Amino acid sequence: MSARTILRLSGPDTRDFLQGLVTNDVSKLDDNVLVYAAMLTPQGKYLADFFLAPDGADVLLDVDADLAEGLMKRLSMYRLRADVQIEVTDLQVRRGTGPAPEGAFADPRHPDMGWRLYGAEGGDDGSDWDALRIAHCIPESGVELTPDSYILEAGFEALNGVDFRKGCYVGQEVTARMKHKTELRKGLQIVEIEGSAPVGTDITAGDKAAGTLFTQSGGKAIAYLRYDRARDKDLQAGEARLSWSE
Repeated sequence: MSARTILRLSGPDTRDFLQGLVTNDVSKLDDNVLVYAAMLTPQGKYLADFFLAPDGADVLLDVDADLAEGLMKRLSMYRLRADVQIEVTDLQVRRGTGPAPEGAFADPRHPDMGWRLYGAEGGDDGSDWDALRIAHCIPESGVELTPDSYILEAGFEALNGVDFRKGCYVGQEVTARMKHKTELRKGLQIVEIEGSAPVGTDITAGDKAAGTLFTQSGGKAIAYLRYDRARDKDLQAGEARLSWSE
């Protein structure tokens, strides 16, 4: 598991503050569940994805450690006069796919992704997380999710990471337009793979650029593809051969 940083947001304005910034409905925390969400640029591009967990009146924010500093700066920039305090905690995340321990939260992206528990100890139960992510086309921070990503192309709707009824948030206009007014022509897709190639290898269909190869495990991979060039085509990524997986 990549290193995670757990932030604590506290203060009477915390949930209203987050509601105006993130892609999902923060009021779901009232049901004592984990909420998967992202923060976007005003142009609708990815900045960071994270989990929000209720902790009494506070909210814990579980984010990739490499994104934590930048996310804190962005949150502080938007804070203005809101009565919200943001601090780094010593908490760690433990996760697994077997029976959930007391106090754990179900991963909202897919039932097969198991549970997450916040406390003094980190780690996991040794599950093959790459295989699980590939099976359900779940992107990871810093791999499939980059500053060039749009969350709908990254599958956030299927992963319960965006809510189209919650109202405005940063980047909402672009995201809503992609949902309602256009048909996605690019996006993450599971592919069959023979061989292997480094993450980030360009994918070609004949002599045409068709996408980028990402995480690979057990003969399958996640790829970012141009649908018109990739569907029902023989694809190549370095020495690896790919084919569309329905």
